[in-house]
Amino acid sequence: MADVVRGLARRFRLESLTERHSTVLVLGLFAFLNGLLSIALMALVALATRQPFVFPSLGPTAFLLFYTPQAATASPRNTLCGHAIGAVAGYASLAAFGLLHAGPSILVGVSWERVGAAALSLGLTAGFMVWLRVPHPPAGATTLIVSLGLIASPAKLAVLMAGVLLLVAQGFVINRLAGIDYPIWSPRAPRGDGPERTPDPHTGADARPQTGA
Repeated sequence: MADVVRGLARRFRLESLTERHSTVLVLGLFAFLNGLLSIALMALVALATRQPFVFPSLGPTAFLLFYTPQAATASPRNTLCGHAIGAVAGYASLAAFGLLHAGPSILVGVSWERVGAAALSLGLTAGFMVWLRVPHPPAGATTLIVSLGLIASPAKLAVLMAGVLLLVAQGFVINRLAGIDYPIWSPRAPRGDGPERTPDPHTGADARPQTGA
């Protein structure tokens, strides 16, 4: 996040802000303003469209996009695919336990079927993110939002994914304005000194070259 703040300070000619004040103070101010503006924008869209564009797991996603924008977990591919896996896993778990029309657990209470749906949804989400190599931790919250019945219709799941896409677009614009090489889709291969390594095409992690015995 420090690189993002320095980049934005140069872009808007506010270098004196980072020179005169504590780095922690400036970074905290950036995190506060960025979180405020990111979610406020989606809240305004939700207000205008009367659709649920704002949901809890967008908070940790926003933090990842701006705190560690070059991490594989913050890339557009991992973010969008992770939340999509969570949404599908949650909906499939509701269907598996006959809860598609049961209502949200916060209103109707928690039953054994609901416990099974929640457990299955999180297991499926974690497993498929690993198998498909698109880890994005906040997707674990998304799948519980669905399997607990808070968002349970296909139309609202589509709106949920539109909210994720909108947040990713914000992350792309802000990080690129700051001069951060935020990816268009897949995570960037990390750069570093030492022997050349081959980036994993799915996670962006480097694989060490094979050496002889």
